[in-house]
Amino acid sequence: MLTNIWLLVAIPLVSSAVLFLLGKRADKWGHWLGVASVAASFVLGVIFFFQLKGLDEGARSAQVKLFEFIPVGGLKIDFGLLFDPLAAVFVLLITGVGSLIHLYATGYMAHDPGRRRFFAFFNLFVAAMLLLVLGNNYVMLYFGWEGVGLASYLLISFFFDKPSAATAGKKAFLMNRVGDAGFAIALFLMFQQLGTVNYEGVFNGVTGLSKTVVLMMGLLLLIGACGKSGQFPLQAWLPDAMEGPTPVSALIHAATMVTAGVYLIARSNAVFSANATLQTVVVSVGALTLLIGCVIGCAKDDIKRVLAYSTVSQIGYMFLGVGLGGAAYALAIIHLLAHGFFKAGMFLGAGSVMHGMQDQVDIRRFGGLWKYMKITWATFGLGYLAIIGIPPLSGFFSKDPIIESAFNRPGWTGWLFGGAALLGAGLTAFYMTRLFVLTFHGPKRWTDGQHPHESPAVMTIPLILLAVGSVAAGWLMSTSVVDWLKPVLGGEEVHEVEKMPAWVVTTLVLAVVVLGGGLAYALFRKGTALEEEPAGPVVTAARNNLYADTFNELVFELPGKYLTRALVYFDNKGVDGLVNGLAAMVGGGSGRLRRTQTGFVRTYALSMLGGALLVVAALMAVTLG
Repeated sequence: MLTNIWLLVAIPLVSSAVLFLLGKRADKWGHWLGVASVAASFVLGVIFFFQLKGLDEGARSAQVKLFEFIPVGGLKIDFGLLFDPLAAVFVLLITGVGSLIHLYATGYMAHDPGRRRFFAFFNLFVAAMLLLVLGNNYVMLYFGWEGVGLASYLLISFFFDKPSAATAGKKAFLMNRVGDAGFAIALFLMFQQLGTVNYEGVFNGVTGLSKTVVLMMGLLLLIGACGKSGQFPLQAWLPDAMEGPTPVSALIHAATMVTAGVYLIARSNAVFSANATLQTVVVSVGALTLLIGCVIGCAKDDIKRVLAYSTVSQIGYMFLGVGLGGAAYALAIIHLLAHGFFKAGMFLGAGSVMHGMQDQVDIRRFGGLWKYMKITWATFGLGYLAIIGIPPLSGFFSKDPIIESAFNRPGWTGWLFGGAALLGAGLTAFYMTRLFVLTFHGPKRWTDGQHPHESPAVMTIPLILLAVGSVAAGWLMSTSVVDWLKPVLGGEEVHEVEKMPAWVVTTLVLAVVVLGGGLAYALFRKGTALEEEPAGPVVTAARNNLYADTFNELVFELPGKYLTRALVYFDNKGVDGLVNGLAAMVGGGSGRLRRTQTGFVRTYALSMLGGALLVVAALMAVTLG
């Protein structure tokens, strides 16, 4: 049965093709085909998962070679799939949470004339992500990687007649290409050094490479991971991705695209674990990004952008986990799975709020919605409690162990990274409490004519199911997933120094969470100003995304513009000037010669006489000279 794992990718891919090819003829029922295809992949994923679980621990891996893909010289690449414990958990997350998001989208996009096209893009996105996690070598992973990039561009710029959406799509596409270039060069380096891009060949050969080569290979892979997961310094595209429909935000931020970078590092654990400097770089990127996301999240007033920056920070925790290595790899995957539930629930909850508030996204203009949207309020509230790590919800079981592992890193770096993760927990509690209180509690701050109401059942049922996952996922996975992933990630403990007992770390985390949440509640329980007020330099910088866009424009965009203008000037005045000058010279000379063609015999005779005199003069000059 495991030989049929190709169906996991094929079903949503075929569904997407059908929706594209049938066009408007599928408008009435195409969305249900989109939902059914992902649900079918989920059912198959569950069946394959239990079949894999039934095998002995050391034999939990199934490979399928579909055909020989690239046989060129020494490069042999098969179009093959791999279903192992790591791929299995990602398949269940992508198809399980993806199915609920698809179901929700049938209601959210009910009145959109492009609904069939939307579901075609949606299915393509899921198929590409499944290929990414199921590929049995880096080239297959890269194909899925690029497919996800294409589908995300199509979805983010879905409202293509809206300039901001079109710009956001281009921004995401271009910034991802930067990361993809790093990934592609890593593939070339693998083949040049090891002669293969297969997982097994790379992982077995990496121990024989020099530290410099391993470092370069890992850094290039990390650049790719930072691009897809919106990590520093390639995080600026992720919040702008909110221009797409809200289900797109939920799918990208919870179950698919942003998790790809974490998957890449976890899958390449043999490479990253082989170089301590490389691990330190990954941990640094994670710690820095989680603080960037938290600081900016505190200053945003757009409900979706606050959630977007919370994704940036939570993925930072995952990078922190995979950078710590050893058993922390599994901790990062657990947080990834738990995050998939509560972040998808909150994004869809934000969509429910927008649905009831005529697409209003400014949290300063909400307030008191809990009375009118009780299901959305309750489910969003459970996601909020989960993400800030209140026990016994999922975030408590997934994030706290990462913070504990960060503190236990040897040397002073343990205090540095552990302190950053602890600070991030307090800031997360602050901005998420601000978001929750301003949206659902406090005085009403609606604009005239708004009549908030609960969303239909097709939207609230996914919210309820995701809320259940937000509550229970962490507790259910905190032990079982670690054991499940051991064959792929290993379970050896890193050389940790227990600086603080677990209960001390837990107490500290809860203390900063209560402090951050309590401060936000005290400041915003009565609402806030409806317009942006002057603020200090820190808040101003946070409102401007810590000037990340300004930096990109100054360092990359402006030099590119000036270079383009210089090349255009050179082309116009240099190349075109030379060609045009030659043409003008030939044309002018021809015009002048044409004047000699008068049609009068006496003129031609005079010309012949002149020519003869010139010849005679020349002969005399040669003879006498």
